[in-house]
Amino acid sequence: MENKFQFYNTLTRKVETVIPHEDGKIGMYTCGPTVYHFAHIGNLRSYIMEDVLEKSLRYVGYDVKRVMNITDVGHLSSDADTGEDKMLKGAKREHKTVMEIAKYYTDAFFSDCKKLNIKTPDVVEPATNCIPEFIHMIEVLLEKGYAYVAGGNVYFDTSKLDDYYVFSSQSEKELLVGVRDDVEEDVNKKNKNDFVLWFTKSKFEDQALKWDSPWGVGYPGWHIECSCISMKHLGEYVDIHCGGVDNIFPHHTNEIAQSESYLGHTWCKYWFHVQHLNDKSGKMSKSKGDFLTVSLLQEKGYDPIVYRMFCLQSHYRKPLEFSYEVLDNMAAAYKKLTKRIAELKDEGTVQQDKFDAYKAKFEDAISNDLNTSMAITIIYDLLKDDMNDKTKLALINDFDKVLSLNLTTAQADAKEEIDAELESYVLAKIEERKEAKKAKDFAKADAIRDELLAKGIVLKDTREGVIWHKA
Repeated sequence: MENKFQFYNTLTRKVETVIPHEDGKIGMYTCGPTVYHFAHIGNLRSYIMEDVLEKSLRYVGYDVKRVMNITDVGHLSSDADTGEDKMLKGAKREHKTVMEIAKYYTDAFFSDCKKLNIKTPDVVEPATNCIPEFIHMIEVLLEKGYAYVAGGNVYFDTSKLDDYYVFSSQSEKELLVGVRDDVEEDVNKKNKNDFVLWFTKSKFEDQALKWDSPWGVGYPGWHIECSCISMKHLGEYVDIHCGGVDNIFPHHTNEIAQSESYLGHTWCKYWFHVQHLNDKSGKMSKSKGDFLTVSLLQEKGYDPIVYRMFCLQSHYRKPLEFSYEVLDNMAAAYKKLTKRIAELKDEGTVQQDKFDAYKAKFEDAISNDLNTSMAITIIYDLLKDDMNDKTKLALINDFDKVLSLNLTTAQADAKEEIDAELESYVLAKIEERKEAKKAKDFAKADAIRDELLAKGIVLKDTREGVIWHKA
């Protein structure tokens, strides 16, 4: 198919038109969460933008297959293969087994995704499902001379590559910004940037999850899982690989090293990376202790979709600074926009010329390095246009296949929620009045009736019990 969809390819450092390996089809891989804790809203910015990318590709006509891993083993507390496994850390913190932790936080992650209208990928694969695949890839890398055994562990030998630093022409020192240098040195490594493919008990005696392997009882390194899971479900070629900018080095760099050494050809052509969400003190991270989650935003009264809109109003390649003041402004803007849309009358027939013209504008915006801010601006533009309401509603519903902001249903959903809250409140007051009457505290019972009446709720006592309605 002929298409002009383009975005910034981190590998080539320029905006490129997507030309998939197989015409009309996109194989897309997303680095999933390490399920040792809740996802914070900084993590979820990446998943929101990857969701928009997938939906945009589908919108312009591609058949997309998206695969995501779940890291439930092997991701150490430092990306440089040091510190304890994050899953074991979570299990110790909550006095649960590693698999109990994995199940709980996997469910929590997808619950957050649902609240943010993030589509579940076509394939979701936990790392612990793929131990035979990991072992096979490591065996091949050893046979080809790209890996070595030292101290019981298996390492990838980065000195065997012509260009290990594929993502940048920068120096090694610049690439290592953010990687801690106060961690213990692994004396088994031939080169500082070599990375572990398989850990054995020589590294960690207390590892909870262990498997037999040709190199001893142990478990896989973090980087190997994405390569194997991608190949298992997408074959030897993946078109687009996604993640946050913090995945570029060393994680994605190491994925390319091992995958292309194993395959003997180019593995992934396009790399899509989302910038950090910051607060006033810098990048959001779990290591800071208290961190912002979707549930916390809800507790503070924010609709998670308002956070999604906040992300879409900025470009994915720009750092985004979070504050409650900005979120308040976004909540007000979202309410005003959806209220205006709710006033549109679903009458008449669609004006096809207007529909086609605005659809083309929207397609241009999302196809131009995922310009979601412009895509939302187009909605404001069409609301001011002189076309009929039927056409406006048809366009907004069409665009929301990508934006997923509940634009035509938000006001009705909010009303239903208010009605549910009101019903709960009224029933509690009726029960309280019933107890007051039972205690012969008729003054309190009358006060409750008057309180409800002041809120527009009329009570009526019948033989079957109390019924109520709005005045």
